[in-house]
Amino acid sequence: MTQKWRYEKILEWFRKNVAEAKTELHYKSDYQLLVAVILSAQCTDKRVNIVTEKLFEKYPDVFAMAQATAQDILLYINSISYPNNKSKHLVAMAKMVVAEFGGKIPSDTEQLQKLQGVGRKTANVIASVLYNQPKMAVDTHVFRVARRMGLSTGKNPLQVENELVSNIPQDEISKAHHWLILHGRYICTARTPKCVECGVSEWCEYFEKNR
Repeated sequence: MTQKWRYEKILEWFRKNVAEAKTELHYKSDYQLLVAVILSAQCTDKRVNIVTEKLFEKYPDVFAMAQATAQDILLYINSISYPNNKSKHLVAMAKMVVAEFGGKIPSDTEQLQKLQGVGRKTANVIASVLYNQPKMAVDTHVFRVARRMGLSTGKNPLQVENELVSNIPQDEISKAHHWLILHGRYICTARTPKCVECGVSEWCEYFEKNR
């Protein structure tokens, strides 16, 4: 099976069966999504959604958060992984967005990465979800699923990102990001992938080798 054929069949299955894939983070504005994505690093979306409900009540927009201190934010996010660092990142991010971008979350990934707490993965999520840019954010789920299925042989997230972007139609990259994340979260799990339940197993390299 060629890699091109593998891509074609797997993408075709997702188009037909998971048409409405989207982020599971709760947000009502660009600012709220950025905060949620920063908090989601090495933390579950479920936990982030619990925390941000009260956080956003207190700090509904970037201007409100820019007036807070890291200690203020820490009170709301102390059940999140790495709360001390993330509280500092959020305040610094908000202050820079207000001071340098007039309170608007930038769409350019290079500008996004100037913000504290925003690396390449987070920048790609924001550009993809908010601005529908053909960006592929490679988190642990995407990295694992892409390599396991045989969609990539990349040895690091950037290599996997480049290979996926090169092989997925541009107008589907944003959606494919969610397809792969959700598949990795619920079906192609890290320790025991649910191959029997998997709709793409017949084109999966891992399944081919292990059945």
